[in-house]
Amino acid sequence: MTDGTTARGAIALIAGTFEESETASPARVFRSDQAGSVSGEPGAPASAVPGDDPSISPTAQSAPPQGADGPIGWAGYGASRARATARSGEDESVVWGTAEIGGRRAVVVSFEFRFMGGSLGERTGDRLVAAYGHACEQRLPLVSLIATGGSRMQEGMVALTQLQRVARASAQVRAAGLPQVAVVRDPTTGGGWATLGAGADVILALPCAQIGFAGSRVRPPDADPHAYTAEGQLAAGQIDAIVRPEDLRSTLSLWLTLLTGGGGPEAAPPRALDGAGPAPTGWDAVLRARDARRPRAGTYLDAYFDERLDIQGDRCGGVDPGIVCGFGLQEGRTVAYAAQAGTATRPAGYRTAARLIRLADRLGIPVLTLVDTPGAANDAEAEREGAGAAIAETFAAMAQAGVPVTTLVIGEGGSGGALALAAAGNTWATPDSYFSVIAPELAAAILKRAPSEAPATADQLRLRPQELVELGIVRGIVPHRE
Repeated sequence: MTDGTTARGAIALIAGTFEESETASPARVFRSDQAGSVSGEPGAPASAVPGDDPSISPTAQSAPPQGADGPIGWAGYGASRARATARSGEDESVVWGTAEIGGRRAVVVSFEFRFMGGSLGERTGDRLVAAYGHACEQRLPLVSLIATGGSRMQEGMVALTQLQRVARASAQVRAAGLPQVAVVRDPTTGGGWATLGAGADVILALPCAQIGFAGSRVRPPDADPHAYTAEGQLAAGQIDAIVRPEDLRSTLSLWLTLLTGGGGPEAAPPRALDGAGPAPTGWDAVLRARDARRPRAGTYLDAYFDERLDIQGDRCGGVDPGIVCGFGLQEGRTVAYAAQAGTATRPAGYRTAARLIRLADRLGIPVLTLVDTPGAANDAEAEREGAGAAIAETFAAMAQAGVPVTTLVIGEGGSGGALALAAAGNTWATPDSYFSVIAPELAAAILKRAPSEAPATADQLRLRPQELVELGIVRGIVPHRE
């Protein structure tokens, strides 16, 4: 089953206006209050493009005419295309152009599933490459509304190699510092998912959409069907959110605002939300930071941002609910955030944070990190999930970031698991926090001291905020929020 939305109907869900590119057919404009209708008649296919353009498919200059049986002479292919056009009203599986979404201009690509299952053929590749190129030329974000079964088998390897063209064009948009947002419709499988979909910076999906590299007819017969749904992919950290059709326009509008609103100086650290004064001893600092009543990451983020949207997952099959990452509006500009939520951070959490930091860096968006963890998860499963590599990846992302990064320690700062998210030279602390090379209890155990000596060991570690300032580890202790 498909969701039944046409390419132009999908555009109408998100766009106030849409101007179709002349590379596909003569420019046509519609407004969303026309329920997806388009003024004017479809024009002729695009004319040939000069053969020395590296973005053009190598067979484009010698491709057979529209009515022929395609680049590999598949019998009946021309008739199949003609039927697809009669059924869908489109001459190819992709429509693209420039849209206005909540006051923001963007290049929009929309798939027509009624045209041969939204499959990618050579001419589809031409249109996608043109869309990506236009986004680069005009410095616009790119939004893909995807519904496809994958590569078009009637064009053989010519169709499959369009994925390489799309990947190259997407990489050029990425290198230009422009965001890509995918909206995954039902179904999205095969190469369309593995390029436009999974390769986007932010991936949204419609409820119950079928998503996966393997289509329904080629999966193992005993495969878990839930794994191929939007809900299953969200749980596995492969997409960022599931959005209802009626919420799609407002959600996309906010995402485009967030992803294009960076720049400027470093983010100011949030104010402290707890009225506590300086901790009299190191052990008091530890107990305050571990107090279940202390404000946590969600409270700090809600107080700091006017609006925010989270990203989800590490794109490697993992989600850590103990870390919150995303983008928010703070006094009119975008700040990215990666916030530990007070639990031991798992490998998926570090990989998600690294993904967030690299994306923010590419888009020129300053980053805020909130440190609050007893340490990295150290169970056997965490080791199997690559805890060391994930922490190293986060250290590297922080070290390589060209945008300013600000850190606030809001609770426990447990060893390297906390330090991985701390900005060198720009870390601050709240009065009810601590930062330590190791937890006092563990330090006492390593030194073969009795458990009762943990409080005295905490004093020796000099882990209180005021001591961290004296040591030059943190810049200062933030004042309380009025």
